[in-house]
Amino acid sequence: MTLKGNTDLPQSSGSSIMKTKELTKQVRDKAVEKYEAGLGYKKISRALNISLSTIKSIIRKWKEYGTTANLPRGGRPPKLKSRTRRK
Repeated sequence: MTLKGNTDLPQSSGSSIMKTKELTKQVRDKAVEKYEAGLGYKKISRALNISLSTIKSIIRKWKEYGTTANLPRGGRPPKLKSRTRRK
């Protein structure tokens, strides 16, 4: 599968669902800066080449928690401690 325009996105082989890496803190901060400057979601989305839903999520998290840093996720704790995994 090839993508037009943005070549640094991972390309999927066979699956229609693509997993991508998290955005960097700098990119999320840039989105918030543009929002504070008065730009709308669509304009920010086009300027940073990020999906509209992602921009909305970034701004929502920033309004709720006051940060653009990655927040901890839920899930089962690892069976092995990091020290044991290194051996």
